Amino acid sequence: MKPKLILSGFFCLFSLAGYCQKKQVSLVPDKPSQAPDYFCTWNVQGYVTSYGPSTVMRKAMIEQNIFGSGTYERWAAMFSKLHKDLYLVLDDDWETPLNGDKSYYGSLIVDDGRFPSVKGLPPEQKLASLSKKTKALGWKGLGLWICAQQAPKYKTDDSIAYWTDRFNWMRDADIRYWKVDWGNDSKKAAWRAWLTKLGKQVAPNLIIEQAMTSSVLSTAETYRTYDVENIIAVPHTIDRIGKLLTALPKGQAVSIINCEDEPYIAAGTGCAIGIMRHEFNGNLPDGTQDYTFPPVGRDLKSRLDEVTRCVMWHKIAAPFGINKTDFYIDTTLLYDHWLMKSRESWMSNHGEGYNNAFQAPAIITRGLEKPIVTLKKGDSIPPYILASRYPDGAIAIASIGRTIGREYLTPRADVLLKVEGIDKPFGIFGHYNSLTLQVEHPTKFKHVYAQDLAGNVPTDITAQVLRKGNKFTLPGAIIDKVGLAAASKNDQSEPGLVLIFKQ
Repeated sequence: MKPKLILSGFFCLFSLAGYCQKKQVSLVPDKPSQAPDYFCTWNVQGYVTSYGPSTVMRKAMIEQNIFGSGTYERWAAMFSKLHKDLYLVLDDDWETPLNGDKSYYGSLIVDDGRFPSVKGLPPEQKLASLSKKTKALGWKGLGLWICAQQAPKYKTDDSIAYWTDRFNWMRDADIRYWKVDWGNDSKKAAWRAWLTKLGKQVAPNLIIEQAMTSSVLSTAETYRTYDVENIIAVPHTIDRIGKLLTALPKGQAVSIINCEDEPYIAAGTGCAIGIMRHEFNGNLPDGTQDYTFPPVGRDLKSRLDEVTRCVMWHKIAAPFGINKTDFYIDTTLLYDHWLMKSRESWMSNHGEGYNNAFQAPAIITRGLEKPIVTLKKGDSIPPYILASRYPDGAIAIASIGRTIGREYLTPRADVLLKVEGIDKPFGIFGHYNSLTLQVEHPTKFKHVYAQDLAGNVPTDITAQVLRKGNKFTLPGAIIDKVGLAAASKNDQSEPGLVLIFKQ
């Protein structure tokens, strides 16, 4: 294909005429996602209370804030376009009285003072009422933060009976997700494994997320990478995923990793997400800077489209357990650091002048060979490259930016990824100079379609794909254009698209 024709095709693609072509069916299936993804309320609780002490944040967990329509309420209305694909997880402290009585931690009984609409009902009916209210808003289901202990208020010597009762409540109320966090038993891997086993016996539709101790990876359905500072979350999260993939001998670990609020990292590594960012942008109600989501670096609350793109990708290819494929963890580590200023982290000891540094593998793949990453002459900063072949054959690749000094950089590289074939969808995330797919055997196709995962209109980019033998190259400009075609106004997310070759 001659460069002149490629350039001409590029301009034709994005002309008005190009968009007046016969309407195509969306490349994203119109069905609810099967991924264990969720939106969690913890950082909304922090925002509306201007991140006061944890006792104050917990008091914000009330029915009016979740389901109301006033200022700083309507929590359950957030991410409205994604409700059928996400669980809504109510975080700490839905079960304890507003007076802060800690003896109720682990009761799993909805507090009447926080949720007056369920006052006086039996435990399972309280939960059922909230579950129905959540699903009526379109959410896939209701999830709950769980304290890893029996409540002192109700503690018995019969753990089996105690937790069986609560799993029965969850089954009868159709509660769909547990985020099992801190508590007296939180560091006990054997207890966490026992809880998961009992839960699946009594309430098989309940997904139980574990955390804190990696040895539970052999039994946990999902496992959360746990809290990180958003300002340096990219290398921190990639590092944790790499360590979890190698935590147990091959074949022992079964968990799906939940990498929290890192959608493109999740797509590139086959992980689930637990969204913490939210729609209350700007300063906190008291006028100070939101230090959990500071408006510097990536400015995550200005990147809501990337949440949508990951969730849509998960409708195509669901996250998968860490014993499903071989993996590659690069021994080359990339060093990221952020020179802190005040109010850029929730960690009080990471203030003005602190050099917040982490290093992580330059490349992680699952079920794929190591990609070849080439920088342009004169460039010295490579992106992180993450790529996974999902069990259904779909492939995702993500080019993830770097945190250097006081900048978030999105370096562009020429990336070559070897694949078996092109008969399955490709998810492409981030910025590239070019992306080349090298197929094992010569392959015929008639059309190549691409679609912004935040939109629903595919574009024929056949003329823009450069073919040389068994190599198919997408210029970075095409990835940018299509991958941001449905971007929301002022959203700062990087591109994310699905690519399909039609035979």
